[in-house]
Amino acid sequence: MFVLIILLKTNNNQQNKDMINIGVIPVAGRGLSLLPATKSQPKEMLPIGNKPIVQYVVDELIRCDVNQLLFITGPDKSSIENHFDPNKELIRFLRYQGLEETLAELAFERENAAYFYTRQKNQNGLGQAVLCAEPYVNGHRFVVALGDTILGRHTSSNVVKRMIDIFEKEGGDIKGIIAFDEVPQKEVTRFGMAVMGESFGDCFELADLVEKPSEAKSPSRLAVAARYVLTPDIFDYIRKTPPDQNGDIQLTDAIHLMIQNKQKFIGLRLPPDEKRYDIGDFDSYYKAFIDFAIHDPIRGNTIRDFLKKELS
Repeated sequence: MFVLIILLKTNNNQQNKDMINIGVIPVAGRGLSLLPATKSQPKEMLPIGNKPIVQYVVDELIRCDVNQLLFITGPDKSSIENHFDPNKELIRFLRYQGLEETLAELAFERENAAYFYTRQKNQNGLGQAVLCAEPYVNGHRFVVALGDTILGRHTSSNVVKRMIDIFEKEGGDIKGIIAFDEVPQKEVTRFGMAVMGESFGDCFELADLVEKPSEAKSPSRLAVAARYVLTPDIFDYIRKTPPDQNGDIQLTDAIHLMIQNKQKFIGLRLPPDEKRYDIGDFDSYYKAFIDFAIHDPIRGNTIRDFLKKELS
């Protein structure tokens, strides 16, 4: 473990301090709302269309030039590590069988990215998961992308790239940029919700952040959309954040504490035509799978015809 930390620090110290290319992907959750499908496999490895959920997240980050990726894992998550490791035996077998088209589906194994993994020993909330990344982040700004939320159909989102560009352009005293998505009023109880300050274009100054308010007390309908760009200042505030009623340390509460201490955060609205797929239960899972299936560039027509027949 000591050698790993030294290697990680050496790797990070070679990076340009101004470059934001570190991605932290929390994947330690138990996925209880998707049992029994998640009894023996991580929620993040459930397929949406022809890829597991977490691969869409990784593909999105790599497209946005975030290619130093740290997964915050938990028990029974080794299949995530296996998925992103090259499988030389499988590659040899596919070549021997002449299955070149199938082999092309493994192109993601050859992406220009480095993968690292650390264990969240106690699953006590997203804030505590992000805190596990502190040794790897090593004083750099970084992206947090939740491993169970897909932005844009078929990895089409460039929101993280826009967030990074804003951060690198504005810099200064900004401590974080958070993506937000407008949700129906009945769903505000599920997310951290924005208190909006001054708006400028599709951005706004974040006056506060409220974790899972009641419908009646929600300050807006803008929900955190599972993507953050943060400075390492967040770690001290996570340590200062008291646990919630369930004993969890919430990242939303740590950001709330920072804002209360006059730390500046910017919100970025998702484009109106950009879908967010938050895979939180079977309803959202089924809807996401169907949406990806009917828009599959190869099989979409067949699936649409099948659904029309079934629904007629």
